[in-house]
Amino acid sequence: MTVQPADGLSPATEFPGPSHDQWQSLVEGVLRRSGKDFRGAAAEEALSTALGDGLTVRPLYTSADASPDPGLPGFAPFTRGSRVTGSTADGWDVRQRHELADPVRLNEAVLGDLENGVTSLWLAVGGPGGVPVSGLARALEGVHLDLAPVALDAGVDPGPAVRELLGLYEARGVAKGAVRGSLGVDPLGQSARTGTEPEAASAVHWARLCSHEYPGLRALAVDALPYHEAGGSAAEELGLSLATGVAYLRELTAAGLSVEEACAQLEFRYAATADQFLTIAKLRAARRLWARVAEVCGAPAAGAQRQHAVTSPVMMTRRDPWVNMLRTTLACLGAGVGGAESVTVLPFDHSLGLPDAFARRIARNTSTILVEESHLARVTDPAGGSWYVERLTDELAAAAWVFFQEVEKAGGQAAALRSGMVRERLAATWAARSRDLARRKEPVTGVSEFPALHERPVEREPAPAGPPAGGLPRVRRDEAFEALRARSDAHLAATGSRPRVFMAALGPASVHTARASFAANLFLSGGIEPVHEPVSVDASTAAAAFEASGATIACLCSTDTLYAEQGDTVASALRAAGAEQIFLAGRPGEYAGADVHVFAGCDVVAVLSSELDRMGVA
Repeated sequence: MTVQPADGLSPATEFPGPSHDQWQSLVEGVLRRSGKDFRGAAAEEALSTALGDGLTVRPLYTSADASPDPGLPGFAPFTRGSRVTGSTADGWDVRQRHELADPVRLNEAVLGDLENGVTSLWLAVGGPGGVPVSGLARALEGVHLDLAPVALDAGVDPGPAVRELLGLYEARGVAKGAVRGSLGVDPLGQSARTGTEPEAASAVHWARLCSHEYPGLRALAVDALPYHEAGGSAAEELGLSLATGVAYLRELTAAGLSVEEACAQLEFRYAATADQFLTIAKLRAARRLWARVAEVCGAPAAGAQRQHAVTSPVMMTRRDPWVNMLRTTLACLGAGVGGAESVTVLPFDHSLGLPDAFARRIARNTSTILVEESHLARVTDPAGGSWYVERLTDELAAAAWVFFQEVEKAGGQAAALRSGMVRERLAATWAARSRDLARRKEPVTGVSEFPALHERPVEREPAPAGPPAGGLPRVRRDEAFEALRARSDAHLAATGSRPRVFMAALGPASVHTARASFAANLFLSGGIEPVHEPVSVDASTAAAAFEASGATIACLCSTDTLYAEQGDTVASALRAAGAEQIFLAGRPGEYAGADVHVFAGCDVVAVLSSELDRMGVA
């Protein structure tokens, strides 16, 4: 028997599609209930999020948000991937970085990683922290060099390390056609890191050798990490990598290589951050931009960019480093979905020194879980078709191309580095971002938000010294708050206690908890310990409670109404009990005798730094 639907409607009948105006009207209603009266486009604008590079993320994207045709995976403009099947048939290349000077210890770490999921090695050779060139053979003892690709990071003078590695291939009988990996020669990147003049002749020599004798080995790395680590934005990172790649193309083609041969010698390295959508869009935009360069050079089929993504060192924190596992997981996800062929996940203790075996295990297993359990590599360009991702990719590519043109007008990458243009541009970008970090508009979990003041510090063997001074600076998101916490730690070591603040909460917990929690979180981020005992105070109990807290400053926490009713009298009682400074959780108003107001969007670093100065915390 067939059951007919009521009213003669078919179950397959589509529901009527809501219009954009209807959605906007609903948004207006929600905003009005939160006390914000925005109408029309202003309502949508209120929910938008500003990114760097002048980009804005809107709350809604539809098919009306047109973007250029991304093409098909494996075909120009390669937005959807450099290969038809995504990263590789079995997922992306899991590339682990090693920075150990002892060849024996390095060999143990390398073999352990390769036995447990790592598929290629990224080795620091020579320099202050790398394994000595003479120890490279011992470090790679037992490694099947025909199966495990090696990428070198050999510093300013890569020649000795490159010759040693190529000699190992020959000594162990590895056929030249079976050699895979990257020599990592990057004169412009080393110039950015160290301030030295780039040496193009070396790059040309090794590129010619690889092109003619080692078809699976890429000689040059276009490393954008120095610009990311100096505080650059996504578009600046892309623009500078593009300028570097073009500079290498000019050198290689002038030396007799074809455009196709020159492009085949380049591997691009980008930072992957915890903003997974921006990471996805950045890698997709990078491929599209490089495809445009190849097209202009007359070799559109050679524009398939080889990408190596590294989880961002800038986002790694020294406090509560366990949260770095979450950050690197998001970054790895973005890198994989974005189509990077190789992904390096930095261990969660990267900022503390040399990683231990557990940290390296977690790092490599991050990729393994995303590939083997989440099956991210089974779908080519899984973010493709998303109106948001496609639009963000397009806008980011446009912003990066504009900056690339500015660098070219300045004479190219080498000239822009030499003149200070790159340094000044990145410094301005980082200064703007630092203001957002200081105001906690860009929160850092475990540092500026939800800090654990009494956490047990994670200790690691000190890492080797970085590159010599003279190049671009290296910044961290946590640096301003880390400086405040370090002052608190020093005070604890010297006096046996941390600086304290008494939380003078007015009224029942139901009315003061929100602001008390906000203020406590704020003070903790600067290493100032909040004392919230008893739960509530008034004019008659505030003085005794303050004296018992051992604090020298106090913070009023409650509603605007109770501030108006009790704020002045409680503040007077606290001052009489010896409070040297009165804070108030809330925006400046005409209530209470507060010295300083703390509120969402205030400059937390400036407020707490000034207070530590006033308290004599060195």
